[in-house]
Amino acid sequence: MYSASDLRKGLKVQIDGEPYIITEFEFSKPGKGQALYRTKMRNMITGNQFTQTYRSNDKFEKPDLEERTMQFLYSQDNEYHFMDTTSYEQIFLTREQLGDNVNFLVDNMEVQVLFFDNRPIDVSLPIFVNLVVTRADPWVKGDTSGTDTKPVTVETGYQLQVPPFINEGEKIQIDTRTGEYITRVKE
Repeated sequence: MYSASDLRKGLKVQIDGEPYIITEFEFSKPGKGQALYRTKMRNMITGNQFTQTYRSNDKFEKPDLEERTMQFLYSQDNEYHFMDTTSYEQIFLTREQLGDNVNFLVDNMEVQVLFFDNRPIDVSLPIFVNLVVTRADPWVKGDTSGTDTKPVTVETGYQLQVPPFINEGEKIQIDTRTGEYITRVKE
């Protein structure tokens, strides 16, 4: 059990049988009376957010969360199939459950899948992924439009802005948290 004094940003708690993560936290102690803990929470299953204020004597359950290393196998229609690397058990998640993570998934990639009551609820990708550029328009030398980037498409279908020297067939590193170009990968 957690008490209100344990609350902090990033802490996962269980409220009414569902897991929540604290996204914002503020402590205040009025001149008289109990301390107040203002939180903004996000439901880890539905994604709904709400703001709530708690008093110092409020208690919270610890959610039954488990993280497993899994390997991305393939996607079919709207389903993305993963295999547990220790038990070889397979699961699938929908495009809606994965969100923007689908832009960076490549076959055989190892990811961390978060389970709540043996149900997959979240996928954590590596911070950086290396992807091959499949489409890059040539950059026109002398282009004075003021931008020193050009759009490219990588093997997953994701489009991003990169420096003009990046060409088709090259491998680039992308930050999965922001979706931005980091560097060209030398092989």
